[in-house]
Amino acid sequence: MATDKFIIEVESAKPAKDGRPSMGPVYRSIFAKHGFPPPIPGLDSCWDIFRMSVEKYPNNRMLGRREIVDGKPGKYVWMSYKEVYDIVIKVGNSIRSIGVDVGDKCGIYGANCPEWIISMEACNAHGLYCVPLYDTLGAGAVEFIISHAEVTIAFVEEKKLPELLKTFPNASKYLKTIVSFGKVTPEQKKELEEFGVVLYSWDEFLQLGSGKQFDLPVKKKEDICTIMYTSGTTGDPKGVLISNTSIVTLIAGVRRFLGSVDESLNVDDVYLSYLPLAHIFDRVIEECFIHHGASIGFWRGDVKLLTEDIGELKPTVFCAVPRVLDRIYSGLQQKIAAGGFLKSTLFNLAYAYKHHNLKKGRKHFEASPLSDKVVFSKVKEGLGGRVRLILSGAAPLAAHVEAFLRVVACCHVLQGYGLTETCAGTFVSLPNRYDMLGTVGPPVPNVDVCLESVPEMSYDALSSTPRGEVCVRGDILFSGYYKREDLTKEVMIDGWFHTGDVGEWQPNGSLKIIDRKKNIFKLSQGEYVAVENLENIYGNNPIIDSIWIYGNSFESFLVAVINPNQRAVEQWAEVNGLSGDFASLCEKPEVKEYILRELTKTGKEKKLKGFEFLKAVHLDPVPFDMERDLLTPTFKKKRPQLLKYYKDVIDSMYKGTK
Repeated sequence: MATDKFIIEVESAKPAKDGRPSMGPVYRSIFAKHGFPPPIPGLDSCWDIFRMSVEKYPNNRMLGRREIVDGKPGKYVWMSYKEVYDIVIKVGNSIRSIGVDVGDKCGIYGANCPEWIISMEACNAHGLYCVPLYDTLGAGAVEFIISHAEVTIAFVEEKKLPELLKTFPNASKYLKTIVSFGKVTPEQKKELEEFGVVLYSWDEFLQLGSGKQFDLPVKKKEDICTIMYTSGTTGDPKGVLISNTSIVTLIAGVRRFLGSVDESLNVDDVYLSYLPLAHIFDRVIEECFIHHGASIGFWRGDVKLLTEDIGELKPTVFCAVPRVLDRIYSGLQQKIAAGGFLKSTLFNLAYAYKHHNLKKGRKHFEASPLSDKVVFSKVKEGLGGRVRLILSGAAPLAAHVEAFLRVVACCHVLQGYGLTETCAGTFVSLPNRYDMLGTVGPPVPNVDVCLESVPEMSYDALSSTPRGEVCVRGDILFSGYYKREDLTKEVMIDGWFHTGDVGEWQPNGSLKIIDRKKNIFKLSQGEYVAVENLENIYGNNPIIDSIWIYGNSFESFLVAVINPNQRAVEQWAEVNGLSGDFASLCEKPEVKEYILRELTKTGKEKKLKGFEFLKAVHLDPVPFDMERDLLTPTFKKKRPQLLKYYKDVIDSMYKGTK
């Protein structure tokens, strides 16, 4: 396959100057070689996205949820664009009737559901700042966001009300009105009255504005529509200011990108809404679906029931975080192993044949139609049978999982990269390009991108393999951190947003994220360790599900805490005559030695330096999770918390290895 290049250079490299490191050339997508997509006429704000679709597609299905009949989930029941619009107008009139005005802050707290979108659109209609309160951050962070953003009214999922009540009395300084997505109890009303707060059920609130009609204010492109708080891996959450311009620009870019690769969205597309709307990834995808008059069906809020919801909804586009795709991968691996010799041999033959053809550059639907029909169609059915795009974002997807899904899912599997500050999509890999496996693809056609050298980590943006901190410029960028000008200045330099992630350009113009600028420490012999890069390398070994590597400047070697792959450990134990359940196997020295040997092999294959090899490992059968505060809601590792939690384990590894 000849190497095509999917980026074009628009500015040349700059040498180091005045204490700033050198910067590589500025690139943009080949799909923007004649300029970025022009603004869509009449589309100036998030409200316009919805309003124009209501005018164009009033009777299309917009929001759906599963009907519960006699306690059992039934079919999806839909509201049309016009029906949603009518409720949004009512909610907006009710908001205004209690004195909430343009520029005020409105919180939304709870799992994705139609009321979430309706509340958001009411904010968009009346120029309020929509402030999502995280589902996964706990009471401390919810209270912080309410006070920091000065939230005066909040819409809340019924079952989240007790959690919200924990933020009082402190939250009552700003928060005066709470609206439940469902019902409320007299006790809850009474409790909040004591703090001077009024609580309404959904139906009660809708009545408040009846007979009143408030004019919608004029909304400008530069107006802020959302303050999205990002869960930092350190310190308090930061409030990212997102303007109408950012979201409208992103939509034009996504439209150009999907059109350029013949995968445009259309009115028949269906999306499963389950990734948190409090995050930018899901929010902008749903805005794109609304822009095209397509349909959004909501899950029931339980991961265990997700595949059932998928089967009923039959989505055409499936967005996921690696955690979800890892689960799908493990589930399929177990099914193949349980299928018996004949079935697994047939599967392996079909897999090898199709994989070989994909590597040669064949399109996924031409690589092996027979294998798709006979063997892989069952996998496709498991995702509802209609998925044409799987998009992974928020964290790196392991290459072996991506490769596997590209073969068996019978659809495009694309990996994207972006931050809240860049309004999500900044890079996305291209369909039918197997040479982009393990990368996040080229930039989307509405940003300029360059790499800035990181001398202290020996990353040089001007070398023959350019590596450096990923910097982004364009109208999709955020408008700053709310009330934190100091933090904004740290990351915004001369119009460039500095992501903190280290990338490496590939010959085809796609980007590989290889490291994180801040996750660097020195060992006692003075060697710098870029820990994220090592975790990515070791993490590609299918014997482990997750790995956290630790070292510090008082020790000369690295140790790690690992979540091993249960199936791999149990299979090895069986072959080697070790008995016991998964938890007890993780305690056994033989299993630890086996995993350490396997990871050492990986290290040798990847030509790691001596000090980058692990000298001891601890196996935890329980995956790193948010419940123990070890991960952020987007599954990034919280290193200070991991160290606190595993401190005794780390100490004993260092003592035992010397």
